[in-house]
Amino acid sequence: MIRNIVILTGAGVSAESGIDTFRDAGGQGGQGLWEQHRVEDVATPEAFARDPDLVLRFYDMRRAAIQTKQPNAAHAALARLDAAWPGRLLIVTQNVDDLHERAGARRVLHMHGEHLLAWCTACDVRSPWTGPLLDRPPCPACGTRALRPDVVWFGEVPYRMDAIHAALRDADLFVSIGTSGAVYPAAGFVRLARDLGARTLELNLEASQGSRWFHESRLGPATELVPAWVDRLLAQD
Repeated sequence: MIRNIVILTGAGVSAESGIDTFRDAGGQGGQGLWEQHRVEDVATPEAFARDPDLVLRFYDMRRAAIQTKQPNAAHAALARLDAAWPGRLLIVTQNVDDLHERAGARRVLHMHGEHLLAWCTACDVRSPWTGPLLDRPPCPACGTRALRPDVVWFGEVPYRMDAIHAALRDADLFVSIGTSGAVYPAAGFVRLARDLGARTLELNLEASQGSRWFHESRLGPATELVPAWVDRLLAQD
């Protein structure tokens, strides 16, 4: 009997709302380019130390762009499941947009941070943020001009790993939606969940690097697969 569910969502969910991914944007065949920027130039602590203006400008553009996008049918279906599911449910997302929340989901954990938060490295406070950071605005909490995007860069530790592992330990079902299976530690969640006895399901546009670890894989657009899966799951409950 399924009571506790952990859902991992990745870039493939937001891609159908028009949000580019690191691996697919720029027409570079998955070479790690995003809008003609290398990951190493815009998404590492070393990049920020080396050229903060480039990094801040890049994230200012991303922050502005996501505010023009809308949740899609996959986001809406997961929000519906979140509202209706009587057991424990946790949506762990690798995405840094707010489309899950705008669709109405509440049980969401952003393991890689959020575009619409700014982190003050002076006082360690995270503040809601929708505007640019390039002009070095003061922190709303302490006034220091030490804000950076609250996004987990490559080489940094994802957020709330203890809470994620606790949810995986209790999960009866682990579902991965729109992920490449290439970025750790998230790519290892399926094996952990399966080893702990959970049923595992992959919903993805194409087979991921970790497809062999799932009990079942269903391939197709998230906007089609996720609503159909949620309908069946709620009908069975």
